[in-house]
Amino acid sequence: MLLMKGKEVVDRKGEKTAFSDAKLREYVQSLMFGLNAEFVKTDEIVDKVILGLPDLISIDELIDLTSETVASLVTVHPDHSLLASRICSKYLQSCCARSFSESIELLKNRNFSNFRRTKPLVSEMLYNTVMENREILDSAIDHSRDFDLTYLGLKTLQKSYLLKYEGNILETPQYLFMRVSLGIHGNEVNSALETYELMSKRYMIHATPTLFNAGTERPYLSSCFLLATDDDSIDGIFKTLHKAALISKAAGGLGLHISNVRSEGAYISGSNGESNGIVPMLRVFNNAARYVDQGGNKRPGAFAIYIEPWHADIFEFLQLKKNHGKEERRARDLFYALWIPDLFMEKVRNDEDWCLFSPDECPGLNDCYGEEFVKLYSRYEEEGRFLEKVRAQKLWSSILESQIETGTPFMLYKDACNQKSNQKNLGTIKSSNLCCEIVEYSSPDETAVCNLGSVCTPMFVEDGIFNFKKLHRVTKVLVRNLDKTIDVGIYPLKEAQASNKRNRPLAVGVLGLADTFMALKIPFDSDEAKKLNIQIFETLYHAALEASVELAKAHGPYSSFEGSPASSSQLQFDLWDVKPSAMYDDWEKLKTNIAKHGLRNSLLVAPMPTASTSQILGFSEGIEPVASNVYSRRTLSGEYQMVNKYLVEDLIKLNMWNRKTKNQIINDNGSVQNIHGLSANIKATYKTVWEISQRTIIDLAADRGPFIDQSQSMSLFLKEPTKSKLNAMHFYAWGRGLKTGMYYLRSQSASSAIKFTTEEQMISSKKRKMFKELLTPKSPDSSDTDPSVCYFENDCDACSG
Repeated sequence: MLLMKGKEVVDRKGEKTAFSDAKLREYVQSLMFGLNAEFVKTDEIVDKVILGLPDLISIDELIDLTSETVASLVTVHPDHSLLASRICSKYLQSCCARSFSESIELLKNRNFSNFRRTKPLVSEMLYNTVMENREILDSAIDHSRDFDLTYLGLKTLQKSYLLKYEGNILETPQYLFMRVSLGIHGNEVNSALETYELMSKRYMIHATPTLFNAGTERPYLSSCFLLATDDDSIDGIFKTLHKAALISKAAGGLGLHISNVRSEGAYISGSNGESNGIVPMLRVFNNAARYVDQGGNKRPGAFAIYIEPWHADIFEFLQLKKNHGKEERRARDLFYALWIPDLFMEKVRNDEDWCLFSPDECPGLNDCYGEEFVKLYSRYEEEGRFLEKVRAQKLWSSILESQIETGTPFMLYKDACNQKSNQKNLGTIKSSNLCCEIVEYSSPDETAVCNLGSVCTPMFVEDGIFNFKKLHRVTKVLVRNLDKTIDVGIYPLKEAQASNKRNRPLAVGVLGLADTFMALKIPFDSDEAKKLNIQIFETLYHAALEASVELAKAHGPYSSFEGSPASSSQLQFDLWDVKPSAMYDDWEKLKTNIAKHGLRNSLLVAPMPTASTSQILGFSEGIEPVASNVYSRRTLSGEYQMVNKYLVEDLIKLNMWNRKTKNQIINDNGSVQNIHGLSANIKATYKTVWEISQRTIIDLAADRGPFIDQSQSMSLFLKEPTKSKLNAMHFYAWGRGLKTGMYYLRSQSASSAIKFTTEEQMISSKKRKMFKELLTPKSPDSSDTDPSVCYFENDCDACSG
């Protein structure tokens, strides 16, 4: 055993021992199972760690240094990410309780030394269930599944998800999955074990609020809230602000519609004055979002503000997120969305005039859609009630200008959202949520809510074949889980609880769709991908409906089922006037069962962004293509180098994965199109989103649309956006009948891959110096901000996934 002279390690008891490279080598080697030893070399890793070793280091710091060193080699081979994670996971397991039941005892009965904390970290119900079933629960925990997580995944969990006290993490990922499963199912242990198996094996995952709070004393399990402005008055606006703050406190993302708030200059009878309009009001909401973050300093507060384009303050609304202009006319921490009637799109297309109204003078425009809206709009126009009449294309140009500069406003189509909704019997739907995939009815008396979860589609690829039967089975489990969360969760508002228990909407989404295509060697823009995309979502919708019927048979239909399209045998594909494929031949039988037993849930499917949960499970986000094949990613938990593991596997088989190839990919912003010797199919399979026609993304969204009864978070990507390109994309998406025409507009200038050097240079003296600086406390005014870094995923890190 080699002892490094002068190098000492401080253990958790404070005792010093001489550093032993042999012990470190043995520790790392024990975690090499299943990894590519040709590229992941234990001896080289230990040598690099020694180069960065200070004279005195704690065991925690040594684990961090080793894992950081390994993670820096991920561009040599992606297995380094798994090894780095395993180094941390094994140490975390040694620091936590030896069994799940012991962990729960600690979380429940901990002797808190901090006088500010008086509550246990888990609920009495969870504690009792675990104590009554401790043997079966302890034996079900499989610690080896922690070793399947990537380094980014583990660090994301450690940063925000694993329960901790005074900075010390008190649960492992496996304990978290079991806690969440029991938090959902309570003393239904068999159901909890089924959920644990599927989550821990990465077949499905619940959304962030559920992972945060299930099994705790404050089980806020819902992700998305759709809030109506109570009333166009000081009292109504500040009541709405209070509701928004309570929702954000409970870790929810918020969509707020404000089209009923009078415009600037409108008459106020109570004071004989004039209204200041929506801009000062939204600055107040902006500050509330900054102050009341989600879950107690776990994620930034996030409000999306929805408005219809006939509102007289629309031009001011489009300026609110811009980086220039008067500060008192900006509210940059909010997100902005347009709720667009078909009439506006028609007037833009035909180059006609468009009227701007104040809702106090022209009530009801936001309360109707379709022909009823057209009639009311036309009447107000004929009566001369508009405050201003502009060319529709002038307003359209301002919308496109704002999107090019800020990536927003989001685009949703009011008529499609209402006409193709199973909640159309409740009233006019006036907004979506923060991420544009939840489309539900809301009013001052009903704050719409949705509970989210995702299936991990890459996990259903088995020996080059997609297992639809397993996807169907897992989807049904997820639906039953989400339905259960409606009843076991608590709500920040009584209006939210009433709405969720009355209508019981759910959102089943997917993550890793791009990974699925790459695992099957299918280009994102191929006919095979087009077919598989439809089959996946047809399976999701069929399974979700089947599960909901079974739940309705056992517990009764949701309260507002009668009068819904589904109650008259109109399913989502009927509302799109599309016939499903022959994949499932029992749709008519399913409709008969729905007519007989009803549905337990008004809505079921909604692909969401899944930013955080994709990080945890190590897959691509939601339904999006990959942005780069080699890149650096900064998240709330740190900065990480990423490489496309599917591409690396193919390049290794071709004997082409080397420093030259890697550096060319980096220099080409993550593209493989200029690498000589690659087949056309491989180049097509690994196109980045910047190399895929946006028509393809829109077409895939439209193809899956008939099986999505809510909507979908569809972003669009342009290297260099122009008004003409945006105009073409928006009209194409609208023409295809999409509900969400665009979530974000991503431009490459704002999200290009960060170029970094090769691994030999990364462990230079500069890198070692950086790590030593990490071990030194920073001054309060120090900053890690790097203006060259894109927080690509953080926009939706505060929402669905």
